[in-house]
Amino acid sequence: MTSNRILTRRKALQKLAMQSVGGIAALALPTRSFAQEVSFEQQAASRWRIGLELTTPVTCANVLATFPIPTDWPEQTVTLRSQTVTPPTRWQVRELPGGAKQVVVQIPQVAAGTTTEAIFEFDIARSKILPPDNTETLTIPKRLSREIKLYTGNSPFIDASHRLIRNAAKEVSEKECDNDWQRVEQVYDYVRDKVEYTEGELKEASQALKDGTGDCEEMTSLFVAICRNLDIPARVVWIPDHCYPEFYLEDENGEGHWYPCQAAGTRQFGRMDEIRPVLQKGDRFKVPEKKIPVRYISEYFRCDRRGSGNPKPTFIRQRVDG
Repeated sequence: MTSNRILTRRKALQKLAMQSVGGIAALALPTRSFAQEVSFEQQAASRWRIGLELTTPVTCANVLATFPIPTDWPEQTVTLRSQTVTPPTRWQVRELPGGAKQVVVQIPQVAAGTTTEAIFEFDIARSKILPPDNTETLTIPKRLSREIKLYTGNSPFIDASHRLIRNAAKEVSEKECDNDWQRVEQVYDYVRDKVEYTEGELKEASQALKDGTGDCEEMTSLFVAICRNLDIPARVVWIPDHCYPEFYLEDENGEGHWYPCQAAGTRQFGRMDEIRPVLQKGDRFKVPEKKIPVRYISEYFRCDRRGSGNPKPTFIRQRVDG
């Protein structure tokens, strides 16, 4: 990977956008339309500044910093508008399994009393997700690709193998339903019935079920954990200051699709009215700077100090268009 890669790719995407109706949906979606697929309601793009500003009273050597950046999803198109990178900063985009991306910044030396920047400005076009027209023929997949297997089993704070989670899945599975879509909706209703929205410290999905309280993270984690016990792939979608789950079903042609729901807040099942940018999708990431998998890809900074002062790295994620 090189620092030019993201620019080249964005230029290609912009060219494709000009050839599509509205310049949005054709970037990530096939042109055909099935009744089992979600559809999208295009919204105005927002502009975001994302990056690192490093101010240091002492000389810093061997600076390494990483921060996540948004990327394209079926409901989202990301276009790089500008970049401000202070020489001799080097940077590249690191792609992680599951589609997440980080910018990796390396600086040989930053002199005392100076400020260094690596800031990128993006236009992010996020669409509302509308539910499929036909859900009766959607089914739980029998075989999973390697990519989809990422969204099964345990993840940090999603203890799908815990006894309480297994019992909850069994309770849901014993309810009558007409099809697999209704089965997933039963999981959704179960979580919203059993857990009252309460803000607090992050805890395991099983603990939220035991306590009967949790915020959007715990409610999302519990939904994901129960789904995985029922062999339904599911994952966390991260947006600024919030998260919600997606689940995966196959249509009658054996093609898989992801469907969203709002675990905490206004009831939304199979649709999503959120237009805040998707930051990441997933809940079990392996990054080189961490020894164990992480639930969410956060910012990272390290350097060798040459003095007694402390460098002040400021990570930026700011909407700039109001």
